[in-house]
Amino acid sequence: MNENFYLGADTINTGYKEARYFEKAGESSVRCFLCPHNCLIKPGAVGICQVRKNIDGILYSLNYGKIASIALDPIEKKPLKMYRQGSMILSAGTFGCNLKCSFCQNWSISQVEPDTVFVPPEVLVEKAEESTKYGNIGIAYTYNEPSIWFEYVLETSKLAKENGLDNVLVTNGFIEKEPLKELIPYIDALNIDVKSFSEDFYKKICKGRLLNVKEIVELAAENCHVEITTLVIPDLNDSLEEIAELSKWISSISNKIPLHLTRFFPNYNMRDINPTPRETILKAKSIASEYLLYVFAGNM
Repeated sequence: MNENFYLGADTINTGYKEARYFEKAGESSVRCFLCPHNCLIKPGAVGICQVRKNIDGILYSLNYGKIASIALDPIEKKPLKMYRQGSMILSAGTFGCNLKCSFCQNWSISQVEPDTVFVPPEVLVEKAEESTKYGNIGIAYTYNEPSIWFEYVLETSKLAKENGLDNVLVTNGFIEKEPLKELIPYIDALNIDVKSFSEDFYKKICKGRLLNVKEIVELAAENCHVEITTLVIPDLNDSLEEIAELSKWISSISNKIPLHLTRFFPNYNMRDINPTPRETILKAKSIASEYLLYVFAGNM
């Protein structure tokens, strides 16, 4: 939490929020359909994301309104390079994630529950409006995985849109199509992490599936501005062949979709791998630029 950003909000959670996209499974279990894991959750248990809990046969969101990190950021930091350049955006995140990436750069809020403050949607929108005097254009749901904050993001983005603010989603793209279809009318831009262009990488390193992410990128690109980020990790997803395949696939959707190729630095459970050489990023950028109009090198 940025200590200089005063929210004026309650520090006590006022209660859990009944979740969307689940159904009863048997007498007391529930099955969640928010993301492709489709977790079967027993009474008292939580799903893979750690923030959706079965309480007496009803699925509840445990992170509704709970903000772990907030800051007024340049839009380019999301990163969004081709959307409203030079703007600022109020960025907020909670905790939890539905992937388990060994290299997670934000593991301190995505894989554990940090201290939070409870901020109702109307208060966050009010703060975003107040920040317009500093060049703020809206709200970015970011830092951890915002799709598992679904109920809060949906309510807040609707209210923000009603007040003339933009909404930006910085996401891993591991969400089912129906929830995204409900949310995306209120979203102006997305940055979607495509962790690798290998199903094996997704399965072993992220505990997810590439196919689902590809489908979400395609769906999102039909409805709003999309940019893609790939963290390039030595010996895992840095082959020029894989970068070429990734770029060709993005180009098949649109060669105008920006691609951000960013340097890896040791973090979380992947501290034994050296940072990505700058030369690797520059070579990858050169290859990607054969297929895409906008390729950016990050963490350089």
